[in-house]
Amino acid sequence: MTKIQLVTNTIINQGALPLYYNADETVTIDILKSLYKAGIRAVEYTSRGESALSNFKKMIEIRNAKMPEMLLGIGTIKNLQQAEEYYKVGADFFISPGFVAEVATFLIPKDILYSPGCMTPTEIITAEAAGVTFIKLFPGNALGAGFMSAIKDVFPNLKFMPTGGVDITKESIESWFKAGVSAVGMGSKLISKDLMAAKDYSTIENETKKVLEIIQTLTK
Repeated sequence: MTKIQLVTNTIINQGALPLYYNADETVTIDILKSLYKAGIRAVEYTSRGESALSNFKKMIEIRNAKMPEMLLGIGTIKNLQQAEEYYKVGADFFISPGFVAEVATFLIPKDILYSPGCMTPTEIITAEAAGVTFIKLFPGNALGAGFMSAIKDVFPNLKFMPTGGVDITKESIESWFKAGVSAVGMGSKLISKDLMAAKDYSTIENETKKVLEIIQTLTK
């Protein structure tokens, strides 16, 4: 099995990809631990602040010591320099808000999953031609599940994951899976700023468990 297949299978098997960023290293690690306890084995950390790279290095360190089966991906990659930095520190997969050709060219030959954000058929075609196999539908709240239903048959060889606007309710999650996605990206609806500020890790863990249970009932 290739590394790209391993990462893809892990994300699809859990059905949801939690994503978050916090400037505080300790909070970052504690959230990672709560997600791991909930059963998560692939996480996207978003590169959205000055401490993102140093925090990610710490996540890798903790992962290697205490949760070896956890896959750590990095999101909000917008250029080759960022991709190179996180590749050097050991990111398992990379996610962008849009398709960046030079990032695809850098990562895919190295057997590293690259999932770019796309919101038009033209962007999806461009990404597929570059070797991308896992598309992030972004922003999901603007596109809606109807968009996924409409394009699904045009791209039979691709896997899709909406990010943005996916609620933690059964109705919201079910609408996307019925439309044909393979997983859902879940950020602030699951790991909110309020929960992070309150350091309410037990709620993050419990809500994540609920989401995983919902997805299991939908994908049996």
